[in-house]
Amino acid sequence: MSVGQIATPGVPYKVELRGVSKAFRVDGRVVSALADVSLTARAGEFVTLIGPSGCGKSTLFNIICGLLEPDRGEVWLDGELTRRRAGCVAYMPQRDLLLPWRSVLDNAILGPEIAGQSRELARAEARELLPLFGLAGFDNAYPATLSGGMRQRAALLRTFLCHHDVMLLDEPFGALDALTRAELQGWLLGVWARFRHTILFITHDVDEAVFLSDRVYVMTPRPGRIQAVVNVPLPRPRARELVVGRPFVETREALLRLLTA
Repeated sequence: MSVGQIATPGVPYKVELRGVSKAFRVDGRVVSALADVSLTARAGEFVTLIGPSGCGKSTLFNIICGLLEPDRGEVWLDGELTRRRAGCVAYMPQRDLLLPWRSVLDNAILGPEIAGQSRELARAEARELLPLFGLAGFDNAYPATLSGGMRQRAALLRTFLCHHDVMLLDEPFGALDALTRAELQGWLLGVWARFRHTILFITHDVDEAVFLSDRVYVMTPRPGRIQAVVNVPLPRPRARELVVGRPFVETREALLRLLTA
């Protein structure tokens, strides 16, 4: 386990936040959600944010994707200061938000459809990917008939089909049982290894953060600040057996110490 990161000279980050702060007015008082947050993610990295509830992790994602603007600080994408960020990254919030009146296939193509792409071409691409996402034979099924794990797979397929290099995943497995969660963690790593998107991931599960990530940012209670950056010293591809090894255990213990300090 190591703390910190090494920059690559001349290579722009896919995502870079510089001194981002955000406050909200709640019941007549100002509540500071984020204070001077800086972080980076390189092309093809899997970067995770952990921290206590209410520390501003989801607010940070909303800023990155352009749903909110920071009060102070800058958001850089692909080495450029970006003011208009809506539609530049793919974002999957905590709930799957599948439309109950649309089939799995038609939910999956929602992004391309909104972007004005050919519906038939989008459907053809989605059908090709259904087996990879564990949804073969379920293209005409409706969300109400799916298990929780299958709903998350469908939502992730919809996110992938937005065709953005950067993906923001906000606790996608938080509502799943432990066995389904472990299965989908391994599956997500397989999909990520194939497509090599840059993924920013939020979780409250320290084991999940270690198993998935290249690097973990630890946030403080509100107002959220970056308390530490921990590099994960595990080889890829990752097998479940790694969770009983010393590097995994030492990294998990280091993160737990930071979270409970």
